[in-house]
Amino acid sequence: MNSTKNYFFSALIGLSALTMYSCKAKKLVAKPDPAPVSKPTPPIEEKKPAPVPEKEPEKPAPVEKPNFNLDNIQFEFNSYVLKTASFSVLDKAVAEMKKAPDTKFVLNGHSSAEGTPEHNLSLSVDRANAVKSYFVNAGIDAAKFTIVGHGEKEPISSNATEEGRMLNRRTDIKVQN
Repeated sequence: MNSTKNYFFSALIGLSALTMYSCKAKKLVAKPDPAPVSKPTPPIEEKKPAPVPEKEPEKPAPVEKPNFNLDNIQFEFNSYVLKTASFSVLDKAVAEMKKAPDTKFVLNGHSSAEGTPEHNLSLSVDRANAVKSYFVNAGIDAAKFTIVGHGEKEPISSNATEEGRMLNRRTDIKVQN
C-alpha cells in the first residue's frame, strides 16, 4: 500500500512538472504607432463637367436558348454506375436545364444486347434513374423527369463488337413534348 502511494505521488509530481513545462508565457507585442493625421486642405472649386450627351438605352443581352443536343451518357458493363467521362456531359446538361426551368425531360435508358431482355430492361431503367439522381443532386427538380427503359430494343450501334456495345450502354436526354 505504501509503495502504491509512493508510485502514485511520484507520477503526480511528474505530470504536474510536465504540465508546467508545456505552459508558455505569452509574448507581449508592442502596439503600432497611430496613423499620422493630416490637416484638412482648403476646398478647391470644382469645375462642372460639360453635359454628357444621352446614350441610347442599352438593349438587354439576348437570352441564350438552351441547347439540349447532348451526347449520350455512358455506363460500365452490366452496371448503372456512370462512367467518369459522362460527368462533363451531365454538368453541361445541368447548366442547359437551368436555363429552361419550365421544361420537362424524358430520360431514356438503354443497354447492350448481353443478358436476358428482362435484365436489360431493368438495367436500362436503373441507368435512367442514376442520371435523374445526378440531376436532382445538382439542384434540378425531380418532377421534371420521366424515366423510360428501353433495354436492348433501340441500339445506336451494332452489338456485334465491344465498341458498339459500349455505345449502346447509355441514357439519352430528350425534351418532353
